[in-house]
Amino acid sequence: MLRGLYTAAAGMVTQQRRHDTVTNNISNLNTPGYKQVTSVGRSFPEMLLYLTGIEGDKPARIGAVNTGVFAEESLSVHIQGDAYATGRMSDFAIQANLQVPGLRFDRSGKAIDADGNVVFQPQAFFTVQDRDGGIRYTRNGSFLVNDEGFLVTNDGSFVLGTDNNPIQFPPGLSLDRLSLTGDLRFVDADGADAGVQLLITVIENPNRLVQEGNGKFRLNDEDADLARAAEAGDLIEVRQGYLERSNVDAAQAMVDLMSALRAYESNQKVIQFYDQSLGKAVNEVGKV
Repeated sequence: MLRGLYTAAAGMVTQQRRHDTVTNNISNLNTPGYKQVTSVGRSFPEMLLYLTGIEGDKPARIGAVNTGVFAEESLSVHIQGDAYATGRMSDFAIQANLQVPGLRFDRSGKAIDADGNVVFQPQAFFTVQDRDGGIRYTRNGSFLVNDEGFLVTNDGSFVLGTDNNPIQFPPGLSLDRLSLTGDLRFVDADGADAGVQLLITVIENPNRLVQEGNGKFRLNDEDADLARAAEAGDLIEVRQGYLERSNVDAAQAMVDLMSALRAYESNQKVIQFYDQSLGKAVNEVGKV
């Protein structure tokens, strides 16, 4: 009898996590470069039911029943967001359409290879270094130059150049006086090279990225070989004076929000029913 109670409780926890994921997406609708997150649920292993109290060595098998669901993980959807002009020379947006020979990716950034395996479209990222020296990846190109001349993100992480070192400009040189060339070098109004080149990293399987705060991702040590520096043949453009919009679908997010709420309420009613039934049973036992 209590199996249904535990199943309903597991469903409530799963829907609560789904609700939290969707609300986080909605709250980041206007966050540059934010990637929508999807909560993935998975059912518990099925339990076999057997008929008991019969003769013979083996009881008769009735069938299988599912014992609940749990929120397994949250996955980011790494599809291209629209670029919009900001007019600030310290803003940058990546526009990329990386391809893999022999594969054709759909709008969700997935393809099926000849063996039937799902392949995720490679994605390009700005490469940054946090204060602890850790390498992180982001699509939020809202940068600034600090007092020491370093190009940094809003949370103070260093933006890296192709030499894998933090980009630092000469004293007194601001981004308002610099332009980014097609090969990602910074030049001044006269075309003089500032001596730094922006590093763009390609992640071959973005589904392996681990999400962190402030729109940043990281790779676990075992997945380090999935990252490589962008090459000349990659279909990547970095637009100065632009930012990438969040790829959250607001309409779909509202549908998912209502769906999670209704599923939560349905499981809640099941638990209320069990609570009332058990309460009646206890009262009846007390009368005996």
